[in-house]
Amino acid sequence: MSDLPLDHVHIAPDEPSDEPAPAVVVLHGRGANEEDLLPVARSLPDSIHVLSLRAPDRLQGGYTWYELDLSGGGLHQSQPDAADFERSRGLVTESIDAAIEAYGIDADNVGLLGFSQGAITSLSLLLDDPDRYEWVVALHGYLPASHSDVDPDGIADKPVFIAAGEADEIIPAARTEAAADRFEALGAAVEYTAFDGGHGIGPAEHEGLIDFVERQLA
Repeated sequence: MSDLPLDHVHIAPDEPSDEPAPAVVVLHGRGANEEDLLPVARSLPDSIHVLSLRAPDRLQGGYTWYELDLSGGGLHQSQPDAADFERSRGLVTESIDAAIEAYGIDADNVGLLGFSQGAITSLSLLLDDPDRYEWVVALHGYLPASHSDVDPDGIADKPVFIAAGEADEIIPAARTEAAADRFEALGAAVEYTAFDGGHGIGPAEHEGLIDFVERQLA
């Protein structure tokens, strides 16, 4: 395992090649770790690299990308702590750059797949630098206040799959839908669905994201 700024799991494509291959960068949710979303990542096409990153800070039995700012009125209106959030996004970017060099990843074909805090981070990373990422899957997240008015070049027609849970009590579907609306307003190619269930990835949502990623790689 190569040395990256963030601890990680790397899964190489099934068929080794001297040519760079596409990759999905996986960002887990609050209190989880780099292995949490591997069952989802392993269901994606086996022709791609999987780079699953561990958040930098410990939280109970897992890790977190940032502390929560609850000053807006509790968990349902929480925002990322600004300093933590900026630091984590920088570490993700540095880790991707290092992985491109270490693992033979195609720098022009990197997607993001995030859940909850990982989805919030993924959407924000896309707005930080749209040209860096080919597509994004954001599950049960929202667009934080720090990025709500960002309008970067390169976001038009960018494929973005956004999913919410109708019964999600951690991140209400309305917050996720608002993120989808914002990306649509920016001209991204948004696919948004609110699935049955709560704060988790159900079978229909899983099938939907697999179909989305397969289409991006076709």
